Amino acid sequence: MAKDFPKRSEDYSQWYNEIVNRADLAEHSAVRGCMVIKPYGYAIWEKMQAQLDKMFKETGHTNAYFPLFVPKSLFEAEEKNAEGFAKECAVVTHYRLKNDEDNPGKLKVDENAKLEEELIVRPTSEAIIWKTYKGWIQSYRDLPILVNQWANVVRWEMRTRLFLRTAEFLWQEGHTAHATKKEAIDETKMILDIYADFAQRFMAMPVIKGVKSETERFAGALDTYCIEALMQDGKALQAGTSHFLGQNFAKAFDVKFTNKEGKQDYVWASSWGVSTRLMGALIMTHSDDNGLVLPPNLAPFQVVLIPIYRKEEEFEKVVEKLKEIKTQLEAKGISVKLDDRDTHKPGWKFAEYEFKGVPLRIALGPRDLESGTIEIARRDTLEKHSLDQSDIVTKVEHLLENIQSNLYNKAADYREEMTHKADTYDEFKNILEEKGGFIYAHWDGTSETEEQIKQETKATIRCIPLDSKLEEGKCIYSGKLSKQRVIFAKAY
Repeated sequence: MAKDFPKRSEDYSQWYNEIVNRADLAEHSAVRGCMVIKPYGYAIWEKMQAQLDKMFKETGHTNAYFPLFVPKSLFEAEEKNAEGFAKECAVVTHYRLKNDEDNPGKLKVDENAKLEEELIVRPTSEAIIWKTYKGWIQSYRDLPILVNQWANVVRWEMRTRLFLRTAEFLWQEGHTAHATKKEAIDETKMILDIYADFAQRFMAMPVIKGVKSETERFAGALDTYCIEALMQDGKALQAGTSHFLGQNFAKAFDVKFTNKEGKQDYVWASSWGVSTRLMGALIMTHSDDNGLVLPPNLAPFQVVLIPIYRKEEEFEKVVEKLKEIKTQLEAKGISVKLDDRDTHKPGWKFAEYEFKGVPLRIALGPRDLESGTIEIARRDTLEKHSLDQSDIVTKVEHLLENIQSNLYNKAADYREEMTHKADTYDEFKNILEEKGGFIYAHWDGTSETEEQIKQETKATIRCIPLDSKLEEGKCIYSGKLSKQRVIFAKAY
């Protein structure tokens, strides 16, 4: 364990912060609530971005880019969306500074440079995009529009935590336009499936697909679909959302099209996104008291090669063999780092790459060269194996596959263990305080009951699971009739 590193079980928040810091993922910036994503952290985000981008494009989506600034009048056009984000908006009112004559060397706002219309720094892009779509869409032949953008957004959060909640963050946001309601709903559900597939196959993070309650919906949406994951402290994390917007934004911006029957109709819409919050989810799903743990499918490099030597001639021979192994592994698409620096000892490197979560570590010394063996250490289990150098590529491939599946299974087992049913409010509160996790419970469907439970317990309805069977029962709070259980949890 790294020196002075807090245990996960004793101080989860500090444990998380220390991993982000010591694993060189990110740090706080000079701007309150904003972060600097460091190269190692950004390399993980790039892997996420590349895979998601590939999955979007395979389903017919293309990338574009829209402005960072949204005129206030456009932002206000869809009332529910504007109200939902109003408290988080950063607003640009002036476009120039000038020298402060009373304080030499200082600057102040030039009141003569006040904007005619204030600009909102985008918290989300529906408004500017749907204003743009009005010029793109006239006929059913112009549909569908399947556009995504990779961008940054600003939501002026008061309480921030690196990756999980920051004033500025990176994300992708898809905005699609369709001729029919069915097409828009199908799109919304398809993207939800993509998010779930990505989370489970690449992040090794099990998720539950569901629909948000009306209170928890995206502002301006008719339905919000989501994937919910469970972190190792028993709290839920919303990992991705896909929204069926109906015709709300089309009506707000008067986006009509001529359908096949020659009649005018409003366009149907969806929007969807995931953000650098996934980085926080990745950390909290797998990491342990020895630091970061990364699934091979998203690790910046899947294998690190470390030479063991005492003399210069030993170093040259060992590194020559490791370069040969590196070439063989890379030929199979495995990402490899050879750390042949002479400024750090092997023991220091072992500790460094273990803390940074590199899936496999290979060490080779003079004795290994003589015996034809090699030492391999797994990050997920911390097991070490001495293997024959023959067919090392196949062995590494199998180990990486095993690590990926092992991390998923471990997370799935934990979620299973931390998933409970509650039939009374007392039972619900006891589980919440003593165990945490996902709680399946009956709810009467009213926002009043939902709000009361939230106020009294800080637990929210994470989703109404899509795979949940209808099951009559009584609401744990009001005692009124309920037709199915929903998932409650405390959440990030």
